[in-house]
Amino acid sequence: MSCHEDWRKWHDHQTFAQQEKAALPAAVPKVLQRRLSPLARAVFNAANGCIDSDKSLPIVFSSAHGEVNKSLEMLKSMQKGDEVSPTAFSLSVHNAIAGLFSIAYANHQEITVVAPGQDGIAPAFIEALGLLQEHHNEVLIVMYDEPLSDFYPSLPFALNAPAICALALKVSLTGSGLPLQFNRSPAHRDDGEQALQILSFIKFLVADDETLVLGNHRHSWEWHKK
Repeated sequence: MSCHEDWRKWHDHQTFAQQEKAALPAAVPKVLQRRLSPLARAVFNAANGCIDSDKSLPIVFSSAHGEVNKSLEMLKSMQKGDEVSPTAFSLSVHNAIAGLFSIAYANHQEITVVAPGQDGIAPAFIEALGLLQEHHNEVLIVMYDEPLSDFYPSLPFALNAPAICALALKVSLTGSGLPLQFNRSPAHRDDGEQALQILSFIKFLVADDETLVLGNHRHSWEWHKK
């Protein structure tokens, strides 16, 4: 598997107000821009650098929790007796960002949205490899998460992102990018869910290390730079 050189990351320690003002790609229509949460903005900024204007790719979106913080705010509103608008609900579901992305870029290719749970970033790669085996030349992987509200307990699970983060990369079976290979390992580890593993994978991409192991208490996955 080849990881193309034009992978992009977005790791944001800015305040909420600064995130709201972050510039968006010119390809995003103005009518959609006001619907994008800070997390969605991070996804769009990360993925835009991997998009070719004249070619749509199948995409695998992966997020442990999606826009779950929006769902919490709606539940709080309902508790107060307020009504929840259909638009607010539609923007809170797990595949909301993927839907907005497909509209903004007029992408009619196959789009998959994964909720990987304790398996971390590996399911996104497995899904992408399945698409590549179906004779797609390239697949875009977009992984993203944000800090959870304090309402959700993070212990004993290591699942909370330290900040909004998004990683986008194009993969193919051949090419001139970074050669990668990954396989399952019986080793038991505790590297947390995807929200934490994204940052480890970004460091791996830019470091000289040739091997990265990430996993949970059941099994692990090993990535190798070939």
